Formats: sequence, structure tokens, C-alpha cells
Amino acid sequence: MLRTPASERRLDILEWLKDPAAHFPQWRYGDLVSTGVTSEAVAEKLGVPRAVAETHLSLLAAIGVLRATTVRRRTYYRRDEMRIAEVARMFDKGW
Repeated sequence: MLRTPASERRLDILEWLKDPAAHFPQWRYGDLVSTGVTSEAVAEKLGVPRAVAETHLSLLAAIGVLRATTVRRRTYYRRDEMRIAEVARMFDKGW
């Protein structure tokens, strides 16, 4: 799934979420590291409509490399480091 034509964007999102405070403006409802980043923030950073960002984020959440949390009717996304390490091990083993 990460090797689709838009994979560079998904990899950018994963990279930005390693250190969200360095890549996204602070949100008033929580800490970027512990709470996560909204699809609106990702869309703005990518320069795409929110629906496009939500598609990328939903796919990354579906494969388990992002965790989604809803706070006040907004969904926040953050990396799932354990799952990312697990996926990396599968690729290292030749899957």
C-alpha cells in the first residue's frame, strides 16, 4: 500500500509525524506529540484538499502505522511506533 503512486506523500506524512511540533503549528486542544495532528493540518502542509489528506491518513491508519483519536469532533493522527517497527521488520525479512 505504501508503494502506490502517492506513496511519497504518505511517507512525507509519516516523516512529519516523527516530530510533529517541528512541522505543524500548535493546536489549542492538546499537545501535537501526545494528541496528534488533524487532517486539516496535514492538508495544509501537503497543499491539497482536506479530503485528499483524509484519504492518505485513513489508509495509514487502516494498515496500522497511525493511530486515530477523536477529540471534540476532530480526529487526530499520530504514529504507532510499535506497528511501524513491526512493518519494517517484515520488509527486512523479505516479507
